[in-house]
Amino acid sequence: MWGKLFALISSKFKVYSSRLMATVKSFEDLEIGTSARKICDDIFRIKQNTELKSDYKLYNQINGSSGSIMDNIAEGFERNGNREFIQFLAVAKASCGETRSQLYRASDREYITKEEFDLLYEKLILLSKQISSFINYLQKSDLKRTKFRG
Repeated sequence: MWGKLFALISSKFKVYSSRLMATVKSFEDLEIGTSARKICDDIFRIKQNTELKSDYKLYNQINGSSGSIMDNIAEGFERNGNREFIQFLAVAKASCGETRSQLYRASDREYITKEEFDLLYEKLILLSKQISSFINYLQKSDLKRTKFRG
């Protein structure tokens, strides 16, 4: 089931991405930026509603890594160069993996339910795949953003 869902999303992303750079004016316009922001909010809500709020170190780590996803998408976009954007997207993708690792610890310590784990895990996997697809698109794209020279 998930394989078919990812294939469908991937095919829709290819169509979407062909028009992407013509309509994107800021990182807030990127679907991956919106998804990353929602994940950050999910992490915060888990902290507010569970004993994760007592595990300061783990919360700071998972909050930081989930924030890093969103922050690197934003910073890379603002660099105005495809090569640098791709580099920052790779860091954002790595932060997805780091957040998943910390999510396992939150689950193992029983701060979250299996359902909460599964939902957030799937969101992180999907976002990681979307970032990879976007990196591939930028690498193959004829559209090259130019770095600002002041």
